[in-house]
Amino acid sequence: MKRRAALIGACLVATLNGCATYKPAPLGQPDTVLLKPDLAILSAKAARIDRPWLVPQPIDLSRPLTPNALAVIAILENPDLKALRAKSGVADAQAFSARLLPDPTAQLGFDKLLSGPDVYNGLSGQLGIDLMALRTARVTRQSGEATKRQVRLDLAWAEWQTAGQARLQGVRIVALEAQLELAKLTAASADRLLLAVQHAAGRGDLAASEVDARRLAALDASDKLRTATRDLTTARGELNKLLGLPPETVLRLATPPEPAIAPATAILVTHAIDRRLDLQALRAGYEAAEGDVHKAILSQFPNLSLTVAGARDTANNITLGPQVGFTLPLWNRNRGGIAVAQASRAQLRAEYEARLFQTRSEIAAAVAGLAIIRGQRAELLRNLPAIQRFADSASRAAMRGDLAPAVAETSAQSLRDRKTTLLQLDQQAAEATIALELLSGGPSEGWAR
Repeated sequence: MKRRAALIGACLVATLNGCATYKPAPLGQPDTVLLKPDLAILSAKAARIDRPWLVPQPIDLSRPLTPNALAVIAILENPDLKALRAKSGVADAQAFSARLLPDPTAQLGFDKLLSGPDVYNGLSGQLGIDLMALRTARVTRQSGEATKRQVRLDLAWAEWQTAGQARLQGVRIVALEAQLELAKLTAASADRLLLAVQHAAGRGDLAASEVDARRLAALDASDKLRTATRDLTTARGELNKLLGLPPETVLRLATPPEPAIAPATAILVTHAIDRRLDLQALRAGYEAAEGDVHKAILSQFPNLSLTVAGARDTANNITLGPQVGFTLPLWNRNRGGIAVAQASRAQLRAEYEARLFQTRSEIAAAVAGLAIIRGQRAELLRNLPAIQRFADSASRAAMRGDLAPAVAETSAQSLRDRKTTLLQLDQQAAEATIALELLSGGPSEGWAR
Protein backbone atom coordinates (compact mmCIF):
# COMPACT_ATOMS: atom_id res chain seq x y z
CA MET A 1 0.00 0.00 0.00
CA LYS A 2 2.84 2.38 0.76
CA ARG A 3 4.50 1.66 -2.58
CA ARG A 4 1.15 2.14 -4.34
CA ALA A 5 0.57 5.47 -2.60
CA ALA A 6 4.09 6.60 -3.47
CA LEU A 7 3.53 5.68 -7.11
CA ILE A 8 0.25 7.60 -7.24
CA GLY A 9 1.91 10.58 -5.62
CA ALA A 10 4.75 10.54 -8.14
CA CYS A 11 2.25 10.44 -11.02
CA LEU A 12 0.37 13.40 -9.59
CA VAL A 13 3.59 15.42 -9.19
CA ALA A 14 4.65 14.63 -12.77
CA THR A 15 1.22 15.67 -14.04
CA LEU A 16 1.31 18.95 -12.14
CA ASN A 17 4.82 19.73 -13.41
CA GLY A 18 3.53 19.49 -16.98
CA CYS A 19 0.70 21.95 -16.39
CA ALA A 20 0.79 25.55 -17.59
CA THR A 21 1.12 28.35 -15.09
CA TYR A 22 -0.62 31.72 -15.09
CA LYS A 23 1.43 34.86 -15.67
CA PRO A 24 -0.29 38.27 -15.80
CA ALA A 25 0.31 40.43 -18.89
CA PRO A 26 -0.98 43.96 -18.18
CA LEU A 27 -1.57 46.49 -20.94
CA GLY A 28 1.08 49.11 -21.59
CA GLN A 29 0.59 52.78 -20.90
CA PRO A 30 -0.89 54.85 -23.78
CA ASP A 31 2.19 57.07 -23.98
CA THR A 32 4.43 54.02 -24.49
CA VAL A 33 2.18 52.60 -27.22
CA LEU A 34 2.54 55.79 -29.29
CA LEU A 35 6.33 55.94 -29.16
CA LYS A 36 8.33 56.11 -32.38
CA PRO A 37 9.68 52.67 -33.36
CA ASP A 38 13.35 51.87 -32.84
CA LEU A 39 14.91 52.64 -36.24
CA ALA A 40 17.80 50.21 -35.79
CA ILE A 41 15.45 47.32 -35.04
CA LEU A 42 13.13 48.41 -37.86
CA SER A 43 16.00 48.53 -40.35
CA ALA A 44 17.24 45.08 -39.29
CA LYS A 45 13.77 43.58 -39.67
CA ALA A 46 13.29 45.27 -43.05
CA ALA A 47 16.56 43.77 -44.31
CA ARG A 48 15.28 40.28 -43.43
CA ILE A 49 11.63 40.59 -44.45
CA ASP A 50 10.34 37.66 -46.49
CA ARG A 51 7.44 38.46 -48.81
CA PRO A 52 7.25 37.35 -52.46
CA TRP A 53 6.21 40.83 -53.63
CA LEU A 54 8.72 42.84 -51.57
CA VAL A 55 12.47 43.42 -51.83
CA PRO A 56 14.25 43.24 -48.44
CA GLN A 57 16.13 46.47 -47.72
CA PRO A 58 17.40 48.42 -44.70
CA ILE A 59 15.39 51.50 -43.77
CA ASP A 60 16.86 54.97 -43.36
CA LEU A 61 14.24 57.63 -42.66
CA SER A 62 16.76 60.40 -43.33
CA ARG A 63 16.90 59.44 -47.02
CA PRO A 64 14.12 59.51 -49.62
CA LEU A 65 11.94 56.42 -49.26
CA THR A 66 11.05 54.35 -52.32
CA PRO A 67 7.59 52.77 -52.76
CA ASN A 68 9.11 49.42 -51.78
CA ALA A 69 10.49 50.93 -48.57
CA LEU A 70 7.08 52.35 -47.69
CA ALA A 71 5.51 48.92 -48.22
CA VAL A 72 8.15 47.27 -46.01
CA ILE A 73 7.59 49.75 -43.16
CA ALA A 74 3.82 49.30 -43.43
CA ILE A 75 4.12 45.51 -43.16
CA LEU A 76 6.34 45.73 -40.09
CA GLU A 77 4.82 48.64 -38.15
CA ASN A 78 1.14 48.97 -39.08
CA PRO A 79 -0.84 48.56 -35.82
CA ASP A 80 -3.78 46.80 -37.48
CA LEU A 81 -1.47 44.21 -39.02
CA LYS A 82 0.13 43.58 -35.64
CA ALA A 83 -3.32 42.87 -34.22
CA LEU A 84 -4.10 40.52 -37.13
CA ARG A 85 -0.83 38.67 -36.57
CA ALA A 86 -1.87 38.14 -32.94
CA LYS A 87 -5.19 36.79 -34.24
CA SER A 88 -3.26 34.42 -36.47
CA GLY A 89 -1.57 33.09 -33.34
CA VAL A 90 -5.01 32.27 -31.95
CA ALA A 91 -5.79 30.24 -35.09
CA ASP A 92 -2.50 28.37 -34.72
CA ALA A 93 -3.42 27.55 -31.13
CA GLN A 94 -6.87 26.34 -32.21
CA ALA A 95 -5.32 24.11 -34.87
CA PHE A 96 -2.92 22.74 -32.24
CA SER A 97 -5.86 22.06 -29.94
CA ALA A 98 -7.67 20.18 -32.71
CA ARG A 99 -4.72 17.76 -33.01
CA LEU A 100 -4.84 16.75 -29.35
CA LEU A 101 -6.54 13.53 -28.26
CA PRO A 102 -9.12 13.72 -25.46
CA ASP A 103 -7.93 12.99 -21.95
CA PRO A 104 -9.35 9.89 -20.28
CA THR A 105 -11.68 10.35 -17.33
CA ALA A 106 -11.13 8.72 -13.95
CA GLN A 107 -13.43 8.30 -10.94
CA LEU A 108 -12.57 6.99 -7.50
CA GLY A 109 -15.00 6.04 -4.74
CA PHE A 110 -14.70 5.15 -1.08
CA ASP A 111 -17.44 3.71 1.17
CA LYS A 112 -16.71 3.80 4.89
CA LEU A 113 -18.13 0.80 6.72
CA LEU A 114 -20.28 2.07 9.60
CA SER A 115 -22.03 -1.14 10.73
CA GLY A 116 -22.69 -4.73 9.68
CA PRO A 117 -20.98 -8.08 9.73
CA ASP A 118 -18.40 -7.20 7.06
CA VAL A 119 -15.05 -5.78 8.06
CA TYR A 120 -13.84 -4.04 4.88
CA ASN A 121 -14.43 -0.54 3.50
CA GLY A 122 -15.80 -0.32 -0.02
CA LEU A 123 -13.54 0.92 -2.84
CA SER A 124 -14.39 1.67 -6.49
CA GLY A 125 -12.66 3.12 -9.51
CA GLN A 126 -13.49 3.86 -13.14
CA LEU A 127 -11.35 4.78 -16.16
CA GLY A 128 -13.17 5.96 -19.29
CA ILE A 129 -12.54 7.44 -22.72
CA ASP A 130 -14.79 9.18 -25.25
CA LEU A 131 -14.72 7.12 -28.44
CA MET A 132 -16.64 9.77 -30.38
CA ALA A 133 -13.70 12.17 -30.15
CA LEU A 134 -11.43 9.47 -31.61
CA ARG A 135 -13.86 8.84 -34.46
CA THR A 136 -13.98 12.51 -35.49
CA ALA A 137 -10.31 13.28 -34.75
CA ARG A 138 -9.20 13.19 -38.41
CA VAL A 139 -11.89 15.53 -39.76
CA THR A 140 -11.40 17.82 -36.74
CA ARG A 141 -7.69 18.11 -37.52
CA GLN A 142 -8.40 18.77 -41.21
CA SER A 143 -10.93 21.48 -40.39
CA GLY A 144 -8.53 23.09 -37.91
CA GLU A 145 -5.67 23.14 -40.42
CA ALA A 146 -7.93 24.62 -43.10
CA THR A 147 -9.10 27.32 -40.69
CA LYS A 148 -5.48 28.11 -39.83
CA ARG A 149 -4.64 28.45 -43.54
CA GLN A 150 -7.64 30.72 -44.00
CA VAL A 151 -6.56 33.05 -41.18
CA ARG A 152 -2.98 33.17 -42.47
CA LEU A 153 -4.16 33.91 -46.01
CA ASP A 154 -6.47 36.64 -44.71
CA LEU A 155 -3.47 38.11 -42.89
CA ALA A 156 -1.33 37.96 -46.03
CA TRP A 157 -4.13 39.62 -48.01
CA ALA A 158 -4.40 42.37 -45.40
CA GLU A 159 -0.63 42.87 -45.61
CA TRP A 160 -0.81 43.14 -49.39
CA GLN A 161 -3.64 45.67 -49.20
CA THR A 162 -1.88 47.75 -46.53
CA ALA A 163 1.37 47.76 -48.49
CA GLY A 164 -0.52 48.88 -51.59
CA GLN A 165 -2.24 51.66 -49.68
CA ALA A 166 1.14 52.87 -48.38
CA ARG A 167 2.56 52.94 -51.93
CA LEU A 168 -0.58 54.72 -53.14
CA GLN A 169 -0.24 57.40 -50.48
CA GLY A 170 3.42 57.75 -51.42
CA VAL A 171 2.74 58.48 -55.09
CA ARG A 172 -0.12 60.77 -54.05
CA ILE A 173 2.17 62.80 -51.78
CA VAL A 174 4.84 63.15 -54.49
CA ALA A 175 2.22 64.36 -56.97
CA LEU A 176 0.61 66.74 -54.46
CA GLU A 177 3.99 68.25 -53.59
CA ALA A 178 4.58 69.10 -57.26
CA GLN A 179 1.05 70.44 -57.61
CA LEU A 180 1.53 72.57 -54.50
CA GLU A 181 4.57 74.26 -56.01
CA LEU A 182 2.58 75.14 -59.14
CA ALA A 183 -0.30 76.37 -56.96
CA LYS A 184 2.11 78.68 -55.13
CA LEU A 185 3.35 80.11 -58.44
CA THR A 186 -0.23 80.57 -59.63
CA ALA A 187 -1.28 82.36 -56.44
CA ALA A 188 1.77 84.64 -56.55
CA SER A 189 1.09 85.47 -60.23
CA ALA A 190 -2.58 86.20 -59.51
CA ASP A 191 -1.62 88.51 -56.66
CA ARG A 192 0.85 90.39 -58.86
CA LEU A 193 -1.75 90.86 -61.60
CA LEU A 194 -4.34 92.02 -59.07
CA LEU A 195 -1.90 94.57 -57.66
CA ALA A 196 -1.01 95.78 -61.16
CA VAL A 197 -4.61 96.27 -62.28
CA GLN A 198 -5.46 98.01 -59.01
CA HIS A 199 -2.68 100.54 -59.65
CA ALA A 200 -3.83 100.96 -63.26
CA ALA A 201 -7.43 101.40 -62.17
CA GLY A 202 -6.32 103.98 -59.62
CA ARG A 203 -4.75 105.97 -62.48
CA GLY A 204 -7.95 105.63 -64.48
CA ASP A 205 -6.36 103.36 -67.13
CA LEU A 206 -8.64 100.35 -66.45
CA ALA A 207 -12.30 99.85 -65.68
CA ALA A 208 -13.52 98.54 -62.33
CA SER A 209 -14.80 95.34 -64.01
CA GLU A 210 -11.19 94.35 -64.85
CA VAL A 211 -10.23 94.77 -61.19
CA ASP A 212 -13.15 92.56 -60.11
CA ALA A 213 -12.14 89.86 -62.59
CA ARG A 214 -8.54 89.86 -61.33
CA ARG A 215 -9.75 89.82 -57.73
CA LEU A 216 -11.89 86.74 -58.40
CA ALA A 217 -8.94 85.08 -60.12
CA ALA A 218 -6.70 85.81 -57.13
CA LEU A 219 -9.32 84.43 -54.73
CA ASP A 220 -9.67 81.29 -56.86
CA ALA A 221 -5.90 80.79 -56.96
CA SER A 222 -5.67 81.28 -53.18
CA ASP A 223 -8.47 78.75 -52.65
CA LYS A 224 -6.68 76.19 -54.85
CA LEU A 225 -3.49 76.76 -52.88
CA ARG A 226 -5.28 76.12 -49.59
CA THR A 227 -6.89 72.99 -51.04
CA ALA A 228 -3.55 71.65 -52.27
CA THR A 229 -1.96 72.35 -48.88
CA ARG A 230 -4.80 70.62 -47.05
CA ASP A 231 -4.74 67.59 -49.37
CA LEU A 232 -0.99 67.22 -48.92
CA THR A 233 -1.27 67.44 -45.12
CA THR A 234 -4.06 64.85 -45.12
CA ALA A 235 -2.08 62.48 -47.33
CA ARG A 236 0.99 62.75 -45.10
CA GLY A 237 -1.13 62.02 -42.03
CA GLU A 238 -2.69 58.99 -43.70
CA LEU A 239 0.74 57.69 -44.67
CA ASN A 240 2.08 58.08 -41.11
CA LYS A 241 -0.95 56.22 -39.79
CA LEU A 242 -0.42 53.36 -42.26
CA LEU A 243 3.26 53.15 -41.33
CA GLY A 244 2.62 53.24 -37.58
CA LEU A 245 4.63 56.46 -37.19
CA PRO A 246 3.80 59.48 -34.98
CA PRO A 247 1.60 62.09 -36.71
CA GLU A 248 4.33 64.76 -36.64
CA THR A 249 6.77 62.62 -38.67
CA VAL A 250 7.77 64.16 -42.01
CA LEU A 251 9.11 61.67 -44.54
CA ARG A 252 11.14 62.33 -47.65
CA LEU A 253 9.84 60.35 -50.61
CA ALA A 254 11.65 59.30 -53.76
CA THR A 255 10.06 59.81 -57.15
CA PRO A 256 8.17 56.61 -58.04
CA PRO A 257 8.90 54.83 -61.34
CA GLU A 258 6.67 55.15 -64.37
CA PRO A 259 3.54 52.99 -64.02
CA ALA A 260 3.46 49.81 -66.08
CA ILE A 261 1.17 49.26 -69.03
CA ALA A 262 -1.77 47.12 -67.94
CA PRO A 263 -2.52 43.97 -69.98
CA ALA A 264 -5.98 42.90 -71.11
CA THR A 265 -8.75 42.38 -68.59
CA ALA A 266 -8.86 38.62 -69.17
CA ILE A 267 -5.16 38.27 -68.29
CA LEU A 268 -5.57 40.24 -65.07
CA VAL A 269 -8.65 38.20 -64.11
CA THR A 270 -6.63 35.00 -64.62
CA HIS A 271 -3.85 36.42 -62.44
CA ALA A 272 -6.39 37.40 -59.77
CA ILE A 273 -7.99 33.95 -59.58
CA ASP A 274 -4.57 32.35 -59.24
CA ARG A 275 -2.82 34.87 -56.96
CA ARG A 276 -5.39 36.80 -54.90
CA LEU A 277 -4.94 35.72 -51.32
CA ASP A 278 -8.50 36.58 -50.30
CA LEU A 279 -9.79 34.09 -52.87
CA GLN A 280 -7.36 31.49 -51.56
CA ALA A 281 -8.58 32.25 -48.03
CA LEU A 282 -12.19 31.72 -49.11
CA ARG A 283 -11.21 28.39 -50.68
CA ALA A 284 -9.51 27.37 -47.43
CA GLY A 285 -12.61 28.43 -45.50
CA TYR A 286 -14.75 26.32 -47.80
CA GLU A 287 -12.44 23.37 -47.15
CA ALA A 288 -12.92 23.90 -43.42
CA ALA A 289 -16.69 23.99 -43.97
CA GLU A 290 -16.43 20.67 -45.82
CA GLY A 291 -14.73 19.21 -42.75
CA ASP A 292 -17.47 20.61 -40.51
CA VAL A 293 -20.16 18.94 -42.67
CA HIS A 294 -18.28 15.64 -42.53
CA LYS A 295 -17.92 15.91 -38.76
CA ALA A 296 -21.62 16.76 -38.34
CA ILE A 297 -22.61 13.71 -40.37
CA LEU A 298 -20.34 11.48 -38.28
CA SER A 299 -21.94 12.91 -35.14
CA GLN A 300 -25.36 11.57 -36.13
CA PHE A 301 -24.25 8.06 -35.19
CA PRO A 302 -24.38 6.91 -31.54
CA ASN A 303 -21.89 8.66 -29.28
CA LEU A 304 -19.92 5.84 -27.71
CA SER A 305 -18.00 5.93 -24.46
CA LEU A 306 -15.99 3.06 -22.98
CA THR A 307 -15.36 2.74 -19.26
CA VAL A 308 -13.40 0.11 -17.32
CA ALA A 309 -14.70 -0.13 -13.74
CA GLY A 310 -13.26 -2.00 -10.74
CA ALA A 311 -14.64 -2.27 -7.22
CA ARG A 312 -14.22 -4.00 -3.86
CA ASP A 313 -17.25 -4.27 -1.63
CA THR A 314 -17.34 -4.52 2.15
CA ALA A 315 -17.22 -8.33 1.95
CA ASN A 316 -13.91 -8.13 0.08
CA ASN A 317 -15.50 -9.18 -3.21
CA ILE A 318 -13.45 -7.70 -6.06
CA THR A 319 -15.03 -7.01 -9.49
CA LEU A 320 -13.63 -5.70 -12.78
CA GLY A 321 -15.47 -5.13 -16.04
CA PRO A 322 -16.14 -2.76 -18.94
CA GLN A 323 -19.08 -0.42 -19.38
CA VAL A 324 -20.26 0.91 -22.75
CA GLY A 325 -22.48 3.96 -23.03
CA PHE A 326 -24.12 5.45 -26.11
CA THR A 327 -26.94 7.75 -27.12
CA LEU A 328 -29.97 6.38 -28.95
CA PRO A 329 -30.47 8.13 -32.32
CA LEU A 330 -34.25 8.26 -32.15
CA TRP A 331 -35.30 11.91 -32.51
CA ASN A 332 -32.35 14.27 -32.83
CA ARG A 333 -29.69 12.36 -34.83
CA ASN A 334 -27.76 15.66 -35.04
CA ARG A 335 -30.06 16.82 -37.83
CA GLY A 336 -29.82 20.39 -36.59
CA GLY A 337 -26.01 20.36 -36.61
CA ILE A 338 -25.96 18.84 -40.11
CA ALA A 339 -28.39 21.48 -41.39
CA VAL A 340 -26.29 24.32 -39.92
CA ALA A 341 -23.04 22.90 -41.36
CA GLN A 342 -24.53 22.43 -44.82
CA ALA A 343 -26.07 25.92 -44.80
CA SER A 344 -22.70 27.42 -43.75
CA ARG A 345 -20.99 25.58 -46.59
CA ALA A 346 -23.57 26.87 -49.08
CA GLN A 347 -23.07 30.41 -47.73
CA LEU A 348 -19.30 30.19 -48.26
CA ARG A 349 -19.82 28.93 -51.82
CA ALA A 350 -22.09 31.89 -52.57
CA GLU A 351 -19.58 34.31 -51.00
CA TYR A 352 -16.75 32.87 -53.11
CA GLU A 353 -18.78 33.15 -56.34
CA ALA A 354 -19.81 36.71 -55.44
CA ARG A 355 -16.17 37.65 -54.78
CA LEU A 356 -15.17 36.24 -58.18
CA PHE A 357 -17.90 38.27 -59.89
CA GLN A 358 -16.88 41.42 -58.01
CA THR A 359 -13.22 40.86 -58.91
CA ARG A 360 -13.98 40.57 -62.63
CA SER A 361 -16.17 43.69 -62.57
CA GLU A 362 -13.67 45.81 -60.62
CA ILE A 363 -10.74 44.79 -62.83
CA ALA A 364 -12.70 45.57 -66.01
CA ALA A 365 -13.72 48.99 -64.68
CA ALA A 366 -10.16 49.78 -63.55
CA VAL A 367 -8.66 48.80 -66.91
CA ALA A 368 -11.19 50.94 -68.76
CA GLY A 369 -10.59 53.90 -66.45
CA LEU A 370 -6.82 53.61 -66.82
CA ALA A 371 -7.16 53.55 -70.61
CA ILE A 372 -9.18 56.80 -70.48
CA ILE A 373 -6.56 58.45 -68.26
CA ARG A 374 -3.73 57.43 -70.59
CA GLY A 375 -5.66 58.75 -73.60
CA GLN A 376 -6.23 62.11 -71.94
CA ARG A 377 -2.59 62.29 -70.91
CA ALA A 378 -1.38 61.52 -74.43
CA GLU A 379 -3.59 64.26 -75.90
CA LEU A 380 -2.33 66.77 -73.34
CA LEU A 381 1.29 65.88 -74.10
CA ARG A 382 0.66 66.47 -77.81
CA ASN A 383 -0.66 70.00 -77.15
CA LEU A 384 1.79 70.95 -74.40
CA PRO A 385 4.82 71.86 -76.62
CA ALA A 386 2.80 74.47 -78.52
CA ILE A 387 1.56 76.04 -75.27
CA GLN A 388 5.14 76.02 -73.94
CA ARG A 389 6.46 77.81 -77.03
CA PHE A 390 3.70 80.42 -76.88
CA ALA A 391 4.36 81.12 -73.18
CA ASP A 392 8.13 81.43 -73.80
CA SER A 393 7.64 83.81 -76.74
CA ALA A 394 5.14 85.90 -74.73
CA SER A 395 7.63 86.14 -71.86
CA ARG A 396 10.41 87.29 -74.19
CA ALA A 397 8.11 89.83 -75.83
CA ALA A 398 7.08 91.22 -72.43
CA MET A 399 10.74 91.57 -71.44
CA ARG A 400 11.39 93.58 -74.65
CA GLY A 401 8.37 95.77 -73.96
CA ASP A 402 6.50 94.55 -77.07
CA LEU A 403 3.73 92.89 -75.05
CA ALA A 404 1.84 93.81 -71.91
CA PRO A 405 3.06 91.94 -68.81
CA ALA A 406 -0.52 90.85 -68.07
CA VAL A 407 -0.68 88.97 -71.39
CA ALA A 408 2.61 87.20 -70.64
CA GLU A 409 1.38 86.30 -67.15
CA THR A 410 -1.82 84.91 -68.64
CA SER A 411 0.18 82.77 -71.07
CA ALA A 412 2.38 81.50 -68.26
CA GLN A 413 -0.70 80.71 -66.18
CA SER A 414 -2.20 78.75 -69.07
CA LEU A 415 1.02 76.68 -69.19
CA ARG A 416 0.91 76.12 -65.42
CA ASP A 417 -2.71 74.99 -65.68
CA ARG A 418 -1.74 72.38 -68.31
CA LYS A 419 1.18 71.21 -66.18
CA THR A 420 -1.10 70.90 -63.17
CA THR A 421 -3.54 68.85 -65.20
CA LEU A 422 -0.65 66.67 -66.40
CA LEU A 423 0.46 66.10 -62.81
CA GLN A 424 -3.08 65.18 -61.84
CA LEU A 425 -3.32 62.70 -64.73
CA ASP A 426 0.04 61.20 -63.76
CA GLN A 427 -1.21 60.83 -60.20
CA GLN A 428 -4.44 59.22 -61.37
CA ALA A 429 -2.54 56.82 -63.64
CA ALA A 430 -0.16 55.80 -60.84
CA GLU A 431 -3.00 55.30 -58.38
CA ALA A 432 -5.04 53.35 -60.93
CA THR A 433 -2.04 51.10 -61.65
CA ILE A 434 -1.56 50.38 -57.94
CA ALA A 435 -5.29 49.70 -57.65
CA LEU A 436 -4.98 47.18 -60.50
CA GLU A 437 -2.05 45.54 -58.71
CA LEU A 438 -4.19 45.20 -55.59
CA LEU A 439 -7.11 43.81 -57.60
CA SER A 440 -4.96 41.33 -59.53
CA GLY A 441 -3.22 40.09 -56.38
CA GLY A 442 0.39 40.79 -57.36
CA PRO A 443 2.86 43.49 -58.47
CA SER A 444 2.85 44.77 -62.02
CA GLU A 445 6.20 43.05 -62.67
CA GLY A 446 4.28 39.77 -62.81
CA TRP A 447 1.71 40.90 -65.38
CA ALA A 448 3.92 39.82 -68.27
CA ARG A 449 4.33 36.29 -66.86
